[in-house]
Amino acid sequence: MTGDQPGPQHTETPPRAASPLEPEDWEEFRALGKQIIDDVVDHFAGIRERPVWQPVPDEVRTALSAGLPTGPLPMTAVYEEFRSLILPYPRGNTHPRFWGWVNGSGLPVAAYADLLASAMNATLGAGENAAMLVEEQVVTWLQQAFDWPETGSGLLTSGCSMGQIIALAAARQSRAAEWNIRHAGAREAPQLTVYGSTETHHSFEKAVELLGIGRAFYRTVPVGPDFRIDVPALRRAIRKDRAEGLRPVCLVGNVGTVNTGAVDPLDDLVDVAREEDLWLHLDGAFGAFAYLLPERRPLLAALNRADSLVFDLHKWFYLPFDVSCVLVREPGALEDTFSSHADYISRTPSGPASNPVAFADRGIEQSRRFRALKVWFALRTHGLDGFARAIAGNIDQIGHLTRLVDASPRLETVSRSPLNIACFRYVRPGAGPDELNALNQEILSRLQLRGLAVPSHTLIDGKFVIRVANTNHRTVRSDMDFLVDQVVALGDGLLKDGMLDDGAGEGH
Repeated sequence: MTGDQPGPQHTETPPRAASPLEPEDWEEFRALGKQIIDDVVDHFAGIRERPVWQPVPDEVRTALSAGLPTGPLPMTAVYEEFRSLILPYPRGNTHPRFWGWVNGSGLPVAAYADLLASAMNATLGAGENAAMLVEEQVVTWLQQAFDWPETGSGLLTSGCSMGQIIALAAARQSRAAEWNIRHAGAREAPQLTVYGSTETHHSFEKAVELLGIGRAFYRTVPVGPDFRIDVPALRRAIRKDRAEGLRPVCLVGNVGTVNTGAVDPLDDLVDVAREEDLWLHLDGAFGAFAYLLPERRPLLAALNRADSLVFDLHKWFYLPFDVSCVLVREPGALEDTFSSHADYISRTPSGPASNPVAFADRGIEQSRRFRALKVWFALRTHGLDGFARAIAGNIDQIGHLTRLVDASPRLETVSRSPLNIACFRYVRPGAGPDELNALNQEILSRLQLRGLAVPSHTLIDGKFVIRVANTNHRTVRSDMDFLVDQVVALGDGLLKDGMLDDGAGEGH
């Protein structure tokens, strides 16, 4: 690692190992580092040849439940334990045929960036140093990518779950400012209410609970057949709450629901929020990135008219966990909500405490790791256009999948989003709902346990479906061919073995 500036010269040579926690032999440490980098590159290069996922064997579970070590082991021995006990049993989301839940696939260059960030060991609460400037630059780049107002601000977080809390706290501070809840608490304020559809991510429920609003006052509005929020029902819910003396403060919209990838009617939500003086928060965990594509932008055109937006760069921006972002429109809204003061963290006119920006004043965490570096490396290496091409490719692959499903007499498309999620299932004429649910659950289980592919599942209108959420930059069209072939083959094999004749159907 180069770039160190010369400092004061010392004539005294420190001991070979100044601390028992430093390597005794730096050359041995260097050699292990080179081996690790070689192994990391081999791991990335050979991903496609390995199972997508495999269960953790009992003997590995036993080894990984051993008690606290009190004595040392050689670094090389510890690394060998990692290679044998941990590396072979991943979640699987780096594999080209992993489409479960919504997990990013992990860019190689960002893995290097995480190593460098750990070596620098910067904490980004406040201070005058290059790491702080990198996060400022990265947040500005993300504002530019989404045409967000320059006067707004933002913060990198661990994930959208934290982003929801930060955004809802800012909404409460902004729309209920007259009660000064930060100082006086909520005792003198009216009961606040917030609104989202029944398809909104469960992390928003946690935010409502943690901020003391209470789940009883989180209004889950029904959706239509397209899984988008019912705007007339939303308006009725707000009017009812106002008539009962409650105080509506926040409306959350979905830019890609987790179940189906549906996008709420954003223009309508902007209108409702402006008319009702609500803070409009958008959960764009993965779907926001479709804004980078000109052909998808009409669907998301109102995205940057919201008061806040969250999105996970470790999802459809393919970065390693964890890195997410929350953007807000109102200048100073985050500082108004979270800033705090103490002599030991005050600014000085010059020196390492002189930076005017304090990220700790924009959120909950004082200790914040250098997440920005992997975003910086990835954007400098691939450019925004490179990400846009990969995102467009994922949408095309989902289109290819649904065409294959629609062309198969054994398969049925249950939902298809305009983005990157499709849900389908194996069908058999004459089979009952419970039979089909059991059959598809077994198909999915065998796909996963055999390491063939890892889509996930959900229930749509009572139907157990195979859910493919494609946030994988390694996927190609032929992976979708493989998935369809395997689902059909597994379904046919289960029927041939008499699964539906062995008690899987209704009434058994």
